[in-house]
Amino acid sequence: MDSLVESGWQYLVTHFSDFQLACIGSFIIHESVFFLSGLPFIYLERTGLLSNYKIQAKNNTPEAQGKCITRLLLYHICVNLPLMMASYPVFKFMGMKCSFPLPSWKVVSAQILFYFIIEDFVFYWGHRILHTKWLYKNVHSVHHEYATPFGLTSEYAHPAEILFLGFATIVGPALTGPHLITLWLWMMLRVIETVEAHCGYHFPWSPSNFLPLYGGADFHDYHHRLLYTKSGNYSSTFVYMDWIFGTDKGYRKLKALKET
Repeated sequence: MDSLVESGWQYLVTHFSDFQLACIGSFIIHESVFFLSGLPFIYLERTGLLSNYKIQAKNNTPEAQGKCITRLLLYHICVNLPLMMASYPVFKFMGMKCSFPLPSWKVVSAQILFYFIIEDFVFYWGHRILHTKWLYKNVHSVHHEYATPFGLTSEYAHPAEILFLGFATIVGPALTGPHLITLWLWMMLRVIETVEAHCGYHFPWSPSNFLPLYGGADFHDYHHRLLYTKSGNYSSTFVYMDWIFGTDKGYRKLKALKET
């Protein structure tokens, strides 16, 4: 496995510059993972397949889904890609590497665990701030246009929010100066996690059934279907920040009622 990864990486660094890999390569990987993981949930919603696992009975119209996809393509090309290109000098300054040797799996795993922890902490507070009256009305309400979320709505947001909460995703890597391959793996896992959290389905195989402290779709779906002043559940990946600061009380009460 290691030799296969090294051979593939050798091809990439031989044929492409660091800038091309870090910016264009990252953009292509992000778009591929995001749409491949998110589009199946539109299919499920339109066909009614696995509807018994759907958290909310309400479905989004094809027009609403199409609007989401159109806006996402616009935001990704006009906001995400320029942001990746503008961030390149900063990441290089902070120590990002593209060359050999590749990091060990222990180093990659430790760094990604750190990224998840610090991202969750920063995202929680940023998200709570976005739920203050003015910021919600003028910025965050765009993301909440979809009270019944589906996978692709995870990145449907005001451009200002993309920049604001995007900081939570990049602060960990910026602090550690990782290898680009670590950054790519972190990006893929983060995209898959946020798509799953917005997918609108709670399956028997959902990660929240197996991973302690993991929020998942049921946890975040509650956040979307309540008024912004009462929603809570502000964390991105884990649940402990909401538990510590008491912003998941409504969700836990509802869960307790369902279980009785």
